[in-house]
Amino acid sequence: MPVTSDLNIAVLPGDGIGVEVMDACLQLLDAIAARMGHFTFNWDRLPGGAIAYRDTGTALSDEVMKKLGAADAILFGAMGMPDIRYPDGTEIAPQLDIRIEYELYAGVRPIRSMPGTAGPLRDARAAQIDLVILREQTEGLYYSRGRGEMPDADTALDTMRITRAGCERVFDYAFRLAAQRRNRGRPGDVTCVDKAGVLKSYAFMRRLFEQRSANFPGFKADCANIDATALNLLLKPWAFDVIVTENMFGDILSDLAAGLVGGMGFAPSGDIGDRHGMFQPCHGTAPDIAGSGKANPTAMFLSAAMMLDWFGHQHNSERLSEAATLLEDAVRNAFAHGTLRPFESGGRDGTAAITRAVLSELAMA
Repeated sequence: MPVTSDLNIAVLPGDGIGVEVMDACLQLLDAIAARMGHFTFNWDRLPGGAIAYRDTGTALSDEVMKKLGAADAILFGAMGMPDIRYPDGTEIAPQLDIRIEYELYAGVRPIRSMPGTAGPLRDARAAQIDLVILREQTEGLYYSRGRGEMPDADTALDTMRITRAGCERVFDYAFRLAAQRRNRGRPGDVTCVDKAGVLKSYAFMRRLFEQRSANFPGFKADCANIDATALNLLLKPWAFDVIVTENMFGDILSDLAAGLVGGMGFAPSGDIGDRHGMFQPCHGTAPDIAGSGKANPTAMFLSAAMMLDWFGHQHNSERLSEAATLLEDAVRNAFAHGTLRPFESGGRDGTAAITRAVLSELAMA
């Protein structure tokens, strides 16, 4: 990578608190760039979301979609509003279209306890929660989005699609991720979550996982049913490392797991393909608190750290990888003092206070 590099980032603030957490995030990233040197960010703020759909009839224009593909990465705030829907009643969710358009098949959702915060689990081992839910994002049950059928007025049908190509690439990603985590001291175990005893599609998925895992000797690979996994995520989440699963199951499990570490405000994600990456908090637009300053920007900050880490791998740049670590450590150190409490955790610290605390940690690092 050159000594100095311009990184062109497509910014989609979206709706509700998406705009607020995005503004805070860009402030942090500019501070990181100034601190690290060697790279700069060029921000291209683009329209999209439910308000855009209400005002223009288009949630994400073709022009914006093309700009996303030309960018080095995409930062996504949150989109959708409960009272703005498509004619068929489905929500405005352009992020799903982006995933399909740019083959962002790997939904990477880290779940990690935050020091200085109290989650809902009393067990002291809850402080050790550090897992990743890897969600296949181009097929599964959500493949039927826009394709569902109503053969008559009393019946609706949605079809799940599982393919060898879709499974193999996300399974390979899971084991590569496990290898990275092992290098950082984690076990490197991979669990495939399905419902193989009931549906042929999941039985096929499990069979492919067992076949593919043979290419990664030395890694523990096992399979588990979705219902047992949901139970065990509540009973012993610290026992999991990498979970790889189908689209809808991954959507549900990642929200459940986020609750174990304090809520959606602490849940980052990356939507990653072979050429493109989009990074966004797992939370929604929270219209009930939009504009009040109460939004927790932590998940957006951690998503930005994931983007920097991805850049580090993409460009083989130690400097960008160091920037990712610097940002994540600043976030975790800001909470480690035990005095920072977001509104969603019963505290009184909103977007501005949390941003100031992280910026202060960056300045001292």
